[in-house]
Formats: sequence, C-alpha cells, structure tokens
Amino acid sequence: MPLEIGLWRVDDEPVKVPMASMPLESRLEDLIEADPSLLGLPLLLIGRQVPTAYGTFIDLLGIDAEGTLHVLELKRNRTPRDVVAQVLDYGSWVHGLTNEEVRAIYAQYMQARGNDMELDQAFAECFDSGPPDALNTAHTLTVVASDIDAATERIVTYLASDYQVPINVLFFRYFEDQGHKYLARTWLMDEAITAAAATGPKSQNKKEPWNGQDWYVSFGEEEGIRDWSDARRYGFVSAGGGDWFSRTLRALKPGARVFVHIPKVGYVGVGTVSQEAQPYEDAELVVGGVPQKMAGLDLAGRYRHDLPEDEQDRREWVVAVDWQATVSRDQALWKTGMFANQNSACKLRASFTLDEATRYFKIDV
Repeated sequence: MPLEIGLWRVDDEPVKVPMASMPLESRLEDLIEADPSLLGLPLLLIGRQVPTAYGTFIDLLGIDAEGTLHVLELKRNRTPRDVVAQVLDYGSWVHGLTNEEVRAIYAQYMQARGNDMELDQAFAECFDSGPPDALNTAHTLTVVASDIDAATERIVTYLASDYQVPINVLFFRYFEDQGHKYLARTWLMDEAITAAAATGPKSQNKKEPWNGQDWYVSFGEEEGIRDWSDARRYGFVSAGGGDWFSRTLRALKPGARVFVHIPKVGYVGVGTVSQEAQPYEDAELVVGGVPQKMAGLDLAGRYRHDLPEDEQDRREWVVAVDWQATVSRDQALWKTGMFANQNSACKLRASFTLDEATRYFKIDV
C-alpha cells in the first residue's frame, strides 16, 4: 500500500489534523476541474462526464503537452475491483479516438460552459506551445480514490508493472481543521511506470487531416539575409544556409498554397507557388509581366550566406509565389495557439491556424 498521508498543525505543539471523508465525489471533480495541478501533472481538461460509445461516462478527460489523453475515474470511498474493469473499458474506447473526435469532445465541453475558446488556444495557454500534429497517440488510466482494497492494488500493480498497461491509482486524503479543509495526495506506483506504459496506435487518423494543398512557410529575417518587403514586392519565399533549411522549401511544387510566417512576428501572407525552387543566383521572377533575374533586382536582403564551403548546399533557394494577400510586418497576424514550426516548410494541418488566417486575409478555404 502507499505510504499513509498525515497532516499536522504546528503553530505551537504538533497537533495531528483529523482525516475526514470527502463529502461528495462530485466535489472532488469540481476541485480537479478548477485546478488540474491538484493531480501533480501539467494537464488540460477537455471533458467532464464524457459519454462513451458503450453508454457509460468518463468522469474527467484530460490531455498533456505530448498529446497523451488522461482518463480519470473518481471514487470517493474504498475502490472495488470492478472499477479496474470499468477504467480498462474506458481505455478501450479512448484509444480509438481520432484527432477530430478529441477536438469535438473539447468543443462540447467548452460549449456547455459558454466558452468558445479553441483547443489550440487553450493548449498554448496551458503548455506554452501549440498541440502536436498527432493527438491521442497514447493514453493513461487513473483511478482517483481515498483508498483501495488489497485485491485492487494487486491487479493494478500486476497490469502496470508486468504487462505495461498504463494504469495507476491516485490517492487523495481529505482533512478538516478549525473550519478549514485540506487535500493531500500520493500515487500507488511511481508515475514513471505509467508513463513508460502509455503507448497507443500511431495511425494517421491521430493527426489532423491535411487538405492536400496548404503549406506552412517560415520566412526568417535573421542577419539581413532576407527581407519580407522584398518577398512581398516581388513575389517569392526563400530559405538557405544549409541542407536542413532549404530541403523542405525545395519540396514545394507549383499549385501549393503557402501561409507565410515570420518567426516571433506572425503570419504575413498567403499565396500560390508558381515555380519550383531555384538557387538565388539562377532565380528568375516575373516583375510587371516580364521575367527578370532576381540578382538584378533592387533588394533589401542579400540572399547570400557567408559560410564556409563544405558538402552541404549552403545556397539560398527561392520559390516564386503569386500572392493572394499580404500585409506588412507590423500588421502580422498572431494569436495564442497558432501553428509555428522550425522547418522552412511543412504541411499545414492546424485547423485553428487555417481558420484564423483565411478569415484575416479574406480568402476562401
């Protein structure tokens, strides 16, 4: 059994605070919902009393910074063994949830509370980063209880330690003293055991779907190498300085729609790729209906990298773009939870970012 939790008031002499019973199971739900850090885990709650496909209801459903779902089943008093079967049944349902279904659960949860905050925004506020492309690639199961019987402890320990089932028990102790109420907690097993066991299917439906045309492009302006005013004026995006920087940009093909983001600034343009990538020295751009060498244009950036020659392709690569809409840097679009990535280009799946950008730039989805 876990170590017994005691609480003492030590104003003068140590006085043990008496343990009491939690008045209502729903009260514990309320407390966790108000502050999930009570669990000792950085967690964003995305559902309460979530209906499953089997006619049952999950007490609380949360998500962590890695996109792992956390099933929380609360029991106020001693936990019989059948709660283990119940939480395993929840796990069998949760593991099949797609990215869209996870987002729908969160949307229903927010709607019931009169809140229209998007999952991406809430995720970023909770974890200081946007959600991963794939949600629910793993899940954990937690029974929250004041106590468990010996048989339940043996079953949970057996499943987690011997068969890597991601299940654990979180104990809460409730204390009352001179009109004040206190909670204390401890885990049945080291949380690392559950974390190691938390695995799940890595299928594509765990990712937000890609519409086949939209790409994210990062347009870095570091060290004066490239300048957004040039890109906006002449119609292009570019990247270089090494294989890692240019490889993804070179994957862009004519017809792809790009959403251009300046790191730490925001989204500044949307357009359609009109030509495959070309090295800056060879690149031609259509200016006033006439193809012109980019190197001969009046440019604010230098589009060259003062780096030693080696086996990497250090050149700046340029992709011509027909702009649908652009703004200056000081009008860039940025909201908490919008997608940002270190790659020069990648598929843009983030529905929140797409919705906000298409609305801001007044273009069709």
